[in-house]
Amino acid sequence: MRKRIVVVLLIALVAAGASVWYLLSDDDEHRPLTLYGNVDIREVDLGFRVPGRLAVMHYEEGDRVAAGALLAELDDAPYQHALHAARARVRIAEARVALYRSGSRPQEIERAEANVREARAALRNAEQELERLRGLDARGLTSESSVDQAEARRDEAAARLRAAEEALALARAGFRDEEIAAAEAELELARAEAARLETELDDTRLEAPADGTIITRIREPGSIVAVGAPVYTLSLDKPVWIRAYVEEPDLGRIAPGMTAYVETDSSPRRYRARVGFISPRAEFTPKNVETVDARADLVYRVRIIVDDDAAGLRQGMPVTVFFDANRAAASPAEAVRDRSP
Repeated sequence: MRKRIVVVLLIALVAAGASVWYLLSDDDEHRPLTLYGNVDIREVDLGFRVPGRLAVMHYEEGDRVAAGALLAELDDAPYQHALHAARARVRIAEARVALYRSGSRPQEIERAEANVREARAALRNAEQELERLRGLDARGLTSESSVDQAEARRDEAAARLRAAEEALALARAGFRDEEIAAAEAELELARAEAARLETELDDTRLEAPADGTIITRIREPGSIVAVGAPVYTLSLDKPVWIRAYVEEPDLGRIAPGMTAYVETDSSPRRYRARVGFISPRAEFTPKNVETVDARADLVYRVRIIVDDDAAGLRQGMPVTVFFDANRAAASPAEAVRDRSP
């Protein structure tokens, strides 16, 4: 009987020693890794980029919306009127540029040529009159003042001819390059103003940036909203991110792209996930993760991306993340793709 007791005690001691040796052995790389964290709270306040009177709110709190869904609209009448005026200014500028580029009309050139011919005829008459009076003056048949007046009329006719010839040259040459460049710049400015007003008109429609759920309906139709004033709060639920922290000794056991599994206290379901991001910066353990004794330990933030349908995961919910220590990480291409913060 004593021998049996001794044998049982020896077996128990050997088993206990083996357990202690296993627990104290440095075989951490085969030990399953478990992290604790929470579902990230991802919300965005949605507002208009332009001010105005809120005309329509299409969704209520709790409604699911898809990316691109029209959520709300402002009264766009003031923006429509401003855009119409801007487009009219564009047409005016286009007409001015076309005028400057085409130069003078043929009728204007013909009129300038007629003015030149008239001025030349007037000059010939003045010159002939002057010559006649000079002949009479040589025979003493006219006064010297009459000759002086004829010379003045000749000079005046010559001046009018030069002015007509310059006007003809300008008509044939058209507008200067500087005038054309100024008209083109005014056209570009008018088009830019019209494009800006088109953007403002588009901004009177508020669309969902991503799939999600309306958490808060902040304003109601008829409200006057300022630029950027939120009218909805949208909860983004795709993809679902888990925020967890890994201790420095376990940092080498995970890598971006590595498969993980997420569980909650409220459901027996296990969600398939993967490591999307590991922070390159160390930080102290957050107070809501570990006990007071462990807060001085350095940890690294880890983002876990849930690949399965995560309808049962609510934002802020505490979760447990499991890793298969014997499972290799994803391919380098997947690791690089998932490394975005």
